[in-house]
Amino acid sequence: MFSKIPGFIQHTPWQKHLWSVPSNGDKTLYLTFDDGPTAGVTEKVLSILDDFKVKATFFCLGRNAEHYPELINLIRAKGHRIGNHSYSHIKGYRTNTKKYLDDVNLADNVLKSTLFRPPYGRIRHRQAKKLGKKYTIVMWEILSFDYNASITPATCYKNVVNHVQPGSVIVFHDSLKTSHNVLSCLPSVLAELTNRQYQFKTIPENY
Repeated sequence: MFSKIPGFIQHTPWQKHLWSVPSNGDKTLYLTFDDGPTAGVTEKVLSILDDFKVKATFFCLGRNAEHYPELINLIRAKGHRIGNHSYSHIKGYRTNTKKYLDDVNLADNVLKSTLFRPPYGRIRHRQAKKLGKKYTIVMWEILSFDYNASITPATCYKNVVNHVQPGSVIVFHDSLKTSHNVLSCLPSVLAELTNRQYQFKTIPENY
């Protein structure tokens, strides 16, 4: 797996996914968090973002949103954006299309978003074609690997800051599994990138 997704994967003709956002010369990055909201983690991530006046997009699980509606409200109240990450985090490659679509739409009952990110980045062409009628399917260009327990926060930091470029979509996670890495390295990542004069925006509403 790559920290930076190679262009030949991003530009596969049948994949009409959003991997990065054309920069038009602006030094803008798109920070995203998957798998939340998670009590005790999401609040700390939001506090770090507040410290740096950074906005991000949170791709949430429907089942978590049902358990923590107050965190969904807090994310929105702070000016961040919500995206759909399915209800139960199932793999598209191992799930028939109807079941997969039902799971995503179940999450939409709670999340009400036009953005969708497939769990694990795994989605079949037919699933993507169906969902693409309603959602912008958002992938990523930069993967922090914060979920990998065998790497350190310092490595997560390097995975991001050594590979970003204007328009990059960056993935972290606000889950218990990733909490040590993300909470340890996120302040340093934001300090470095803001020092490089980058700004951060949420994924565009209509893309």
